[in-house]
Amino acid sequence: MLAGPALFFLLVLFFLPVIAVLVIALSDWQFGAGSLSFVGLANFREVFADAGFRASLVNTVLYALIVVPGTVFLGLLIALLIESEKSCRAFYRAIHFLPFMATLTAMAIAWEALLHPTIGLVNQTLGAIGLPTTNWLRDENTALPVLAFIGIWQNLGYAMVLFLAGLKSIPQDLYDAADVDGADLWLDRLRIVTLPMLGPVSMFVVIVVALRAFESFDAVKVLTQGGPGHASEVLLYTLYRESFEYLRTGYGAAVAVVFLAIIVTLTLVQTRVMDRKVHYQ
Repeated sequence: MLAGPALFFLLVLFFLPVIAVLVIALSDWQFGAGSLSFVGLANFREVFADAGFRASLVNTVLYALIVVPGTVFLGLLIALLIESEKSCRAFYRAIHFLPFMATLTAMAIAWEALLHPTIGLVNQTLGAIGLPTTNWLRDENTALPVLAFIGIWQNLGYAMVLFLAGLKSIPQDLYDAADVDGADLWLDRLRIVTLPMLGPVSMFVVIVVALRAFESFDAVKVLTQGGPGHASEVLLYTLYRESFEYLRTGYGAAVAVVFLAIIVTLTLVQTRVMDRKVHYQ
């Protein structure tokens, strides 16, 4: 009885929508239509034959490959710097965590102003020091990297907080033992004690940031709308555009099923890794 409400909402808010999406993906239904016909796997064949979908899938993977390592590395670096600093720790934590708390749509609008090709602060600064400028959000060579940079900036505070918690949990006795064994340099202490002890936290950060990277949508919708061409289009934007702009609901549902399969795979990897016993060397 106590689990009943949770099971009810899990059924209504998760399982039934997933079943509905699977049914729609196997049909030719369009948003607002009063009837549908089942077409089998035709939508999935169209999805994988579509060059636009393949481009959005590649862009999503590239986006994740930039955001995940960048967020993890910079989050760990900032956490180490804050932990080594004796003063103003709370101030530095708040400053770096603020982007994660802010509404990304509002922040995207601010980034749009910063990256404006003529009056934006970024190009103004580059021009003032004699460096070349570009239209960051309308150049197919820079649009996706810029979005990835914004993604790193937005997720950095979350990774930093998790790494700070992990650093706090490392017993001081291990560092003392490392000093006795001759590991008195900071690099040796980092390699022998800190990084191995941060193994579980690091894996958790990687999985969570990867999930957030695959779910990127707000910045793409506000800043580039997937352009120029398909240079910055990601899976969630493809799903949104096909379902709610082009009203190709069956096709959009097939994209949603593929996206769901990717997310479920990442979640299962997370569960498998987190359930393992972690051995420290």
